[in-house]
Amino acid sequence: MAAVEVDGLRKVYGDLVAVDGLSFTIERGEVFALLGPNGAGKTTTVEILEGHRARSGGSVRVLGHDPAARDPQLLARIGIVLQEAGFEEEFTVGELVRLYAGMYPRRLPVDAVVEQVGLADKRDARVKTLSGGQRRRLDLALGLVGDPELLFLDEPTTGFDPSARRRAWELVDGLRDLGTTVLLTTHYMDEAEHLADRVAVVVHGRLVALGAPGELTGGQRSSVVTFRLPHDRMAEPLPDLDGLLVGDGPERRLTTTDPLRALHRLTGWALSRGMALTDLGVHRPSLEDVYLQLVGDAAATPAPAGAQVPTGAGR
Repeated sequence: MAAVEVDGLRKVYGDLVAVDGLSFTIERGEVFALLGPNGAGKTTTVEILEGHRARSGGSVRVLGHDPAARDPQLLARIGIVLQEAGFEEEFTVGELVRLYAGMYPRRLPVDAVVEQVGLADKRDARVKTLSGGQRRRLDLALGLVGDPELLFLDEPTTGFDPSARRRAWELVDGLRDLGTTVLLTTHYMDEAEHLADRVAVVVHGRLVALGAPGELTGGQRSSVVTFRLPHDRMAEPLPDLDGLLVGDGPERRLTTTDPLRALHRLTGWALSRGMALTDLGVHRPSLEDVYLQLVGDAAATPAPAGAQVPTGAGR
C-alpha cells in the first residue's frame, strides 16, 4: 500500500478552484517534492493530506486512513513541520521537545533529536533567544520526535545559512535511509533536485509534471543559454530569440530548442553594438530550468479544468 494516495482531489472556495483534479501517489520510504508557484494550490493540498482542511471532491488516503476523519491512530504516525510555527517563548529547547514527545505513543530520545537537528549547544537555551534559522531547526525537531512514518516538510530550510541547509539535507537523506516517507514543499529547485526521488509540479491547482528529477531534465530536448548584460545596456531591446526568456536584470536565461540559432542572433546583436556579453554559456536544463518552462507554459496556455499533463514516469 502506498503511503499517500490522491485521486481527483478538488478544493473549491466559491468561484475559486484552488485544487483542480490532482492525482498522484507517494510510495513508502519515498521523498516526494510538491512544487509550484505561490497560489498554485500546494499548501491547500498538503493541509488536506494533514487533515487540517476539508476537500470538495476526490479521494485521499494517508497511511491507509482518510485524513478528514482526524483518526488519532493516523495523527500519531505523522509529523508536521510548518513553514511558520508559534512557540511558547519561555520554554527551553529541551523542554519543548520533551513536551511534544509526550504527546506521541512512540517517540525518539529527546537529546538524540536535538543533536540530530544541530541544536545540542542550544538545548538549555530559551526559545526566545533563538535565531530564525535555529527556530527552523527546532521546527524539525518537533516534527521528528514522534518518530513519524510520514513527515510533512513545508519549506524546511527557509532562513538557513548554507552549512545549516546542507545539514538539513543530510538529515532528510538519513530519514530516507530509515524508511521514513517525506512530503516536501520548497521553492529551492536545487533542494528538490538533491533530495526528492520524485517531484510533482502544480500550477493553478493542476498537475503539469510528475517524475524523477532526472526524468524531467533528461527528457527535455531544449538547452539553456545564459548571459549577462552590462548594467548600462539592460534597457536595450533584445533580438528575436525563439524560446522562453527569463530575467529582467543583467542576468538572463533563455530556454530554447535551437541554441545555435539563438547564439548566432545574440552574439551578432551584441557585436553590432560593441557590447560585451559576460558569462555566456549553454548547458543542459536543470530542474529549475525545466520548472520555469513548465510554469511559464502552463500560465500561457492553461489546461482545461481537471486536465492532467504528466511529464516523465510517474507511479
